[in-house]
Amino acid sequence: MEIILKKTIDTLGREGDIVNVKPGYARNYLIPRQMAVPVNKATLARLKREQQAIADRLAREKKEAETMAARLEGKVVDITRRVGDEDRLFGSVTTSDIAGRLEELGVTVDRRAIVLADPIKNIGETRVSVKVGYQMTAEIIVQVVPEDMAGKETEKATGAEEEE
Repeated sequence: MEIILKKTIDTLGREGDIVNVKPGYARNYLIPRQMAVPVNKATLARLKREQQAIADRLAREKKEAETMAARLEGKVVDITRRVGDEDRLFGSVTTSDIAGRLEELGVTVDRRAIVLADPIKNIGETRVSVKVGYQMTAEIIVQVVPEDMAGKETEKATGAEEEE
């Protein structure tokens, strides 16, 4: 069944694309959720009228995604956690933790946009991808620091200042 996409769907295509899908998928999922409309003369005419507006919207989304990718690319996110034996974390670092820390740094990212195969359970650096939209991703570095080490570093810094 041929349909016209009203929204960009990662697995199918961009807004305004005409795609061929199974009839059940179109009737039971895409059309009821206002994500697509069936192809006929009226919808094709409407698509032709709206092509420029769709192109402008997609260009704006692409520019916003590029701006967000530039802000995020190479950003280092430090997260402090308690550590047990063999440098294993008590608990783990999840996408919510990373999104919260990014928020503190002034960058708002939805936690579902952070691609993390498994929660981080060890200290050290981990490269994490963030979906910024328009099928673009940016890579950030998540640095998990032991809580004790972070405290000792500040003690050393203050102790060194007192000795001078």
